[in-house]
Amino acid sequence: MKKNIIYTIVLIGFVAAIGAIFYKYKSNPAAVTNPPSYTLLARKGAAENAPEWLKVKAQAYKLLANIKANPKDTKSQIQIATLFIQEARATGNYAYYDKAAMKYVNDVLAADTSNFEALTLKSLLYLSQHHFADGLELAQKAKSKNPYNAFVWGIMVDGNVEMGNYDSAVSNADKMLSIRPDMRSYSRASYLREIYGDYPGAIDAMKMAVEAGMPGDEGTEWTRVQLGHLYENTGDMESAAMHYTIALQNRPGYAYALAGLARLATAQKDFKKAIQYYQHADSSVTDFSIKEAEADVYRLMNQQDKANAMQQKIIDDMTKEAQTANDDQNIGHYVDKELAYAYLKIKDIDNAEKHALLEYNRRPDNIDVNECLAWVYYNKGDYNKALGYINTALKTNCKNPTLLCRAGLIYAKAGDKPLAKVTLENALKANANITDNLKVESLHILQTL
Repeated sequence: MKKNIIYTIVLIGFVAAIGAIFYKYKSNPAAVTNPPSYTLLARKGAAENAPEWLKVKAQAYKLLANIKANPKDTKSQIQIATLFIQEARATGNYAYYDKAAMKYVNDVLAADTSNFEALTLKSLLYLSQHHFADGLELAQKAKSKNPYNAFVWGIMVDGNVEMGNYDSAVSNADKMLSIRPDMRSYSRASYLREIYGDYPGAIDAMKMAVEAGMPGDEGTEWTRVQLGHLYENTGDMESAAMHYTIALQNRPGYAYALAGLARLATAQKDFKKAIQYYQHADSSVTDFSIKEAEADVYRLMNQQDKANAMQQKIIDDMTKEAQTANDDQNIGHYVDKELAYAYLKIKDIDNAEKHALLEYNRRPDNIDVNECLAWVYYNKGDYNKALGYINTALKTNCKNPTLLCRAGLIYAKAGDKPLAKVTLENALKANANITDNLKVESLHILQTL
């Protein structure tokens, strides 16, 4: 099935059409006797000029007025929660909007613990906050109440992928497609094909997802960007650039299309243009992966102090989100995998290991988590320990070029030169768009084998 994101996609994590409905938010402190109330926040940058913004504001005003007039209006509560989820997607302001949506979902469940729509939205919110086990458990409960709803089967796909239950995820995706073949189900099928190493099949399914969407809608253009990223991973930069450009034509200023063009500019060593794209993207959404990618470009420009200062700010902001998760198990965002990679970039291996292990202990079967921990141990110089985790990361035969490069480097350092050679050759043969440092290191090691 993006990352960060996405990769982000990511993961993207991962993760393509899932993102069309995922959302996240930030709370304002309030006394227990005075429950918080939420409304829309002003958009910024290109998002402020998106064609749906006036409609979103009108809908929110009406729904909040309905709830104020009748606090037991569960239909309006469900609708405003859904709107907040969509608004988080459009703006990246997950810290605020997830909490806002959760408030109204919980109000509905307080009145009716078996409300199907509220259960599905709450499970979705848990997944968006990386409470994957809780989200999957709730999705299973909701599915038992309505096994013919495609949306809940999609959440089951996502939850099982994140927990590393890949066979179950495939079965769930087949069920979802049988009920409703649309953008969401095709994109999940694409992601699963990618996980199992079928890039041609993943591209075909993502094309179907794009064709099933409405041009210009955020979900459609997100899906188009995921298609572009698949082309990046298979070395077809021309097709990737075409899809990012189309996304920008359909949705001017779209941050994730700008980030895609920034990656391509970075690969071409046009660092000035890459920075411009990333800064433009950053002006309209809140997304750590975009800021990190910009810091990476400064590092390539030998502006290490600036890159490290940006990276430290990112770590500080991520840590605040992690603290929220520690304080409130119901809504705080777990970001330990992201923190592990962030600490690696400033060579803080001990903190990288700590956070990678925290994530691993939550979901030891997930291939991305195992890749993260393997890469931490590679950077720590503990190659034998890295070996076990990288083998688990490869259990689905995933052919992501970054994963294969890391695996090849680990095999080389662990002493298995024949396997290292084959793995690195497979990683590099398509000339995929991977980070410059990883590509240079992989090429250097390959020449020594």
